[in-house]
Amino acid sequence: MRKRFYLLATLSLILSAGLAWLWFPAVGLLGLVICVVMLGIHDIFQSRHTILRNFPVGGHGRWFMEWLRPMMYQYFIESETDGVPVSRMFRSVVYQRAKGVLDTVPLGTKMDTYRTGYEWMDHSLMALKADELDQDPRVIIGGPDCKQPYAASILNISAMSFGALSKHAILALNGGAKIGGFAHNTGEGGLSPHHLEPGGDLIWQIGTGYFGCRNEEGHFSEQLFVKNATLTNVKMIEIKLSQGAKPGHGGILPAIKNTPEIAEIRGVQPYTQVDSPPAHSAFFTPLEMMQFIHLLRELSGGKPIGFKLCLGRKSEFIALCKAMIETGIKPDFITVDGGEGGTGAAPLEYTNSVGTPLREGLAFVVDCLIGFDLKKDIRVIASGRVFTGFHIVRLLAQGADLCNSARGMMMALGCIQSLECNKNSCPTGVATQEPSLYKGLVVADKKQRVANFHKETVEAVVELIAAASLKSTDQLKRCHIQRRVSAEQVRCYDEVYPSLEPGCLLQEPYPEAFKKLMNNAHAEHF
Repeated sequence: MRKRFYLLATLSLILSAGLAWLWFPAVGLLGLVICVVMLGIHDIFQSRHTILRNFPVGGHGRWFMEWLRPMMYQYFIESETDGVPVSRMFRSVVYQRAKGVLDTVPLGTKMDTYRTGYEWMDHSLMALKADELDQDPRVIIGGPDCKQPYAASILNISAMSFGALSKHAILALNGGAKIGGFAHNTGEGGLSPHHLEPGGDLIWQIGTGYFGCRNEEGHFSEQLFVKNATLTNVKMIEIKLSQGAKPGHGGILPAIKNTPEIAEIRGVQPYTQVDSPPAHSAFFTPLEMMQFIHLLRELSGGKPIGFKLCLGRKSEFIALCKAMIETGIKPDFITVDGGEGGTGAAPLEYTNSVGTPLREGLAFVVDCLIGFDLKKDIRVIASGRVFTGFHIVRLLAQGADLCNSARGMMMALGCIQSLECNKNSCPTGVATQEPSLYKGLVVADKKQRVANFHKETVEAVVELIAAASLKSTDQLKRCHIQRRVSAEQVRCYDEVYPSLEPGCLLQEPYPEAFKKLMNNAHAEHF
């Protein structure tokens, strides 16, 4: 191919030079040919890419096709149901509800109802009128030691930091939360002025980097914590142990997105990659973690304190439950994130192969709390691919009390799943710190779309529970959800995920499935 390039380059130069000699306007063509020839010569002598050395000039087509492929696939090839990480069917319903336009579908389901794994909800022949039920169901979060309980919506904005998202995206999300009366989780990147300006309710997340309550050594600072935790906007505080997309790794903020403004908020150097530690330095054992929860509750004036985790080693969660029983200190809520959770940037191995998927993780956490007789005081929040009313109903039936959505809220903002979150080049201005891009996101318009998506999705939940002849979401049980486990067999969720009897883990004999886990779990260490 190199010999062929030399031949074609020589002929092209001779022909274009001759044409330019005879007809002066062809000088432009000669210039173009010279540029192409120089590019080809560069390709031949560079040493990084074999394709370019063997196929000068033409080899660049490979990179062009690699760039074009995701867009071609999304717009012309993928079906309504096979797009990843979020299918077109669910992207479309989020867009429609956010815009307040027609969100019904014609002709019938596009789902294969006979595939293994298909799930549905049982309805009742005595369905209720949805408009007679509470259209804005709330859940009170706050245990016996909480002095400022919070009435949370059943759907809230999941953790996404300023840094991962643009300031316009943060303003629009919190503005939507203000309009709709639901909560906005700050993510581990700390409290920014953009979180506070619209006045929406906030769940302040504290990660292993302690951004917003971090001293010069990078450790937890009580003084800085009190300054933010006592703000009126901050309704709850969440300790982040791990997240579904990269459990055991710690958060990642690419250097290109770490602007001076973000660096000042986080207390780090600008334009450096910020890797949060994989574990906390404020505590090292389950017992110490309970004491840390007690400390935060006292310093915050009695606000709800909880923690977020993606379930990993099951014995470690049981160790946390044992520590709750031993100390008498309990979190007010636990957020369970699924291994399928989203992120702005994560190593492939962690995204694909680390962490328990949400439904399995949620069932285990809820069962442990029931087994230790803790569930009555602790609310459980589920987070992971929540886009529709059925997604919420399914998780509430498993034992969650409320749900969080991250990617659903991003799509309400206008995210088109361009998969540019880790490159600072998000075309919709949602996941970028590039002013020329995020200035295209109009906060006044997008905050209303966020509120619309929340309102219509919650209304869909109310319609579904009415169809099941239920008056409130806390009446949902595992028996309401069915799963096809094979071509010939269907099981209820209570068969797939059998529940424990309240208090059965407080003394022996333990249920058979928990015997080994109980023996391996110790409140003194993880």
